[in-house]
Amino acid sequence: MAIAISIPRLGWNMDEGVFSGWLKQDGEVVRAGDRVFTLEGEKATEEIESLDQGILRIDPAGPKAGDTVAVGVVIGYLTEAGEEAPFGKGGDGASPDPTLPPSPPVGNGRGEGSESPTAQPQSEPGSSRPTARTLPHEGGGGKNALLDQPKSSPRARRVARELGVEWQNIRGTGTSGRIRERDVRAAATAQTGSAVTSVRKAIAERMLASAHATAPVTLTTTVDASNLVNLRNQFRAVAQTRDEVVPGYTDFVVKLAAIALQRHAALCARWENGTLVPAQRLDIGIAVDTEAGLLVPVLRDVPAQSLRTVAAQARDLAERARRGALNGSEMRGGVFTVTNLGAFGIDAFTPIINTPECAILGMGRIQRRPVAVDDQVAIRDQMVLSLTFDHRIVDGAPAARFLQSLVQLLENPGPWLMP
Repeated sequence: MAIAISIPRLGWNMDEGVFSGWLKQDGEVVRAGDRVFTLEGEKATEEIESLDQGILRIDPAGPKAGDTVAVGVVIGYLTEAGEEAPFGKGGDGASPDPTLPPSPPVGNGRGEGSESPTAQPQSEPGSSRPTARTLPHEGGGGKNALLDQPKSSPRARRVARELGVEWQNIRGTGTSGRIRERDVRAAATAQTGSAVTSVRKAIAERMLASAHATAPVTLTTTVDASNLVNLRNQFRAVAQTRDEVVPGYTDFVVKLAAIALQRHAALCARWENGTLVPAQRLDIGIAVDTEAGLLVPVLRDVPAQSLRTVAAQARDLAERARRGALNGSEMRGGVFTVTNLGAFGIDAFTPIINTPECAILGMGRIQRRPVAVDDQVAIRDQMVLSLTFDHRIVDGAPAARFLQSLVQLLENPGPWLMP
């Protein structure tokens, strides 16, 4: 029986994506786990894996590179040797597969599942790509809605992402109305402050879902960061002679927060479908400011990594986030998030929980201030930490104890960062 290949959902609020092209040829043998096509979601481009095996038959009336496609649309089939693909039988293959549920899941049998505002999938080390859900085709009808979608060049779409422009709403000046780079740049110039990008919409929906689905409480405390500043200066001095990565303050906090979370596991549980799910691994997200909007790439298994490794990986993720080069799996599965507004001169703020995580830690700027030390006034480096946690998952006292442990680690960081 022919198995339909359909468009998966890459995010909980995704209704459509941009088909970027096939990675296999018509008639080529596909095995389970092979990457068969590329799909662009709201925040990243994914190479989609197959769940099944067979001979790939591409629908000749299916999407071309640059076409916008709805979640659930059937774009091809996997057949057995000698079997014909059911193109044109009860439908043209471009309408949503009637066997799919209204919100088709994305899954590969390795820990990824469907996403909802209060339930996100947690990726595992070997699960770097989402997969297309393939189900037996039972016919279907409907007109090929892809014919009405605007065409655009790959370069135009890339520039649109960089400039935060909704290319689907642009009138193209190319052949047959094709949207070109010049059209995107012209639209960016004319774009008003009221325009809302797809990334901005996704961020807005996630923040609203967090506000509605959690019981947030924020605790603040001040850290004496003098030893932390001194230790970072030592790393800086060594790096000048060895050409090594200098860890930033966020890297120090991420690494030490992971150590504190090992002592206070309740802070890294996840609330999924009304159930508390303990963290299997301490994967920590770092908030990154990009032109497209706020993205949160995830550092994997932080306790097992050295500080320099954490710093190098964080730098790589942040740079690729700003270039729009992250894939979706690199922004999923976190159990705790760290966000830093200190570079903007902010002392304290109220960070919003990255659901379904339990907590998020906000870092303020490090500033030299007069403080009382042994009944005398001394000038010390001070930093304010703001911990927002979900009171459904953990109470105030355990959250305060975690913050207390983290302060102790940050005030004397050296011994905890030694191999």
